[in-house]
Amino acid sequence: MVVDPAPALDAHPDASPDAGPDAAPAGESAVPRQTPRHQQLIVTIYGLYGRANGGALPVSVLISMLDDLGVESSGVRSSVSRLKRRGVLESVRQGGVAAYRLAPNLEDVFQEGDRRIFSPRRATAADRWLLIAFSVPESQRHLRHQLRSMLTRMGFGSVTPGLWIAPGNTYEDISHQLQRAGLTEYVEFFNAEHLTAGDVKDKVSRWWDLPALESLYAEFIERFAPVLERWEPVRAPAPGPDADRAAFADYVQLLTQWRRLPYLDPGLPAEFLPPGWRGLTAERIFAELHRLLNGPARQHAERLLGAAGGSGTA
Repeated sequence: MVVDPAPALDAHPDASPDAGPDAAPAGESAVPRQTPRHQQLIVTIYGLYGRANGGALPVSVLISMLDDLGVESSGVRSSVSRLKRRGVLESVRQGGVAAYRLAPNLEDVFQEGDRRIFSPRRATAADRWLLIAFSVPESQRHLRHQLRSMLTRMGFGSVTPGLWIAPGNTYEDISHQLQRAGLTEYVEFFNAEHLTAGDVKDKVSRWWDLPALESLYAEFIERFAPVLERWEPVRAPAPGPDADRAAFADYVQLLTQWRRLPYLDPGLPAEFLPPGWRGLTAERIFAELHRLLNGPARQHAERLLGAAGGSGTA
């Protein structure tokens, strides 16, 4: 079960609309029909269901899946065109029908995302820190901005303008991202221990913008805590195609809003986080909804693929 979370694949990962949870009748999606940007939804769908179907989804299936999310076919086609121009999707024929396939060179990006989303790692206070220092010539100042943006998206804090910090267990992910972007030559990595006097917790609050991150978690909780309530066994709709369709709509939107957060969150030790850190509550909500919705959502996707003559999914 997989989904691509890489922020770089989303044109504007922070463009999700402000939408509070609406009440919904049993068997309908508990998440409002107002959704994140269509391109983000499509990337999520390909991460979840396209990769296990040879990387491709028939056009008719993709349109049906997005229709379940309230996206009209014209919106699907325009969003696919943008993703094709960006090199994320490409046109193919699968079994004699028109389809869109995920660009093969993105598979390693999706695999990294699988680990980041579904196998989250939280550092301990005893772990060492990863420091990154970079130097970019003035003639290539655009690369400096690219580096800063990438480090921010990957959850790094800023000790000084040229020195960035994250828990040591993030080295593999960031080194792969920098290699892919061709930026490794400008960067030096250090595995470090904090020796300066003073409470590290106070300094962490200066190195990271924790209030901004917590506001994203609060937004997630506000939207999906009621969804979790509706899918708890005592309230969930009776199993069947309608319930599977509702689970699919909720699950795709859940993943689309969640998948940026494990990147922005560096996974700091719990001891260094503010009291009542909402990220822990959000993690619990995501894990529970994933457990409840993944199976029926997959059944709905398989049903659509089967009707179109496609193979099974993840």
